Amino acid sequence: MGLSRKRRRELKRLKQGASELWDDQKEVLEHATKVVKDARRQLAEVNREYVAPRVRDAYETRVRPGVESSIAAGRQFAGSARKKVSQDVLPAVSSALGAALAALEVAKSPQVRQALGRVTRSTSKAVVPQKSSGGPGRYILMGIGLVAAAGIAYAAWQTLRADDELWVSDEQEPATGE
Repeated sequence: MGLSRKRRRELKRLKQGASELWDDQKEVLEHATKVVKDARRQLAEVNREYVAPRVRDAYETRVRPGVESSIAAGRQFAGSARKKVSQDVLPAVSSALGAALAALEVAKSPQVRQALGRVTRSTSKAVVPQKSSGGPGRYILMGIGLVAAAGIAYAAWQTLRADDELWVSDEQEPATGE
């Protein structure tokens, strides 16, 4: 199947046009690559000269002082909480435990046991104990007790733990040869 001369000339022109278009596209892409490289370099210089110093300044003047003051406030709060627990909570807990132990010791005495035995014998026939229904108050009190016990345990742990960061040793002064 042969092509006519007219068609061959048209195909040859189209081929040349496509070749010229391809060469033009290569030139455009090369030029665009140069422009992008130059823009990248300019952006890096703008970033280095203007943006980075402003970001650094904003960090130094706004963020860092806020973080440092928050850390200081947290340390102050922890110190006051530790002081409150050691001065208020621990003495109250230890006195409550002492009172409970004293009550246990009193309950062990034979006179108290005899008196309780007499009271229970006389009241067991006359009074029928009523079964108490469990209300939500019992569970609320148990939850509060658990939270208080956890708080006391945490405060005791914070008070008694060895924290090397809190202690700053005095520097030795160099001995003078006088």
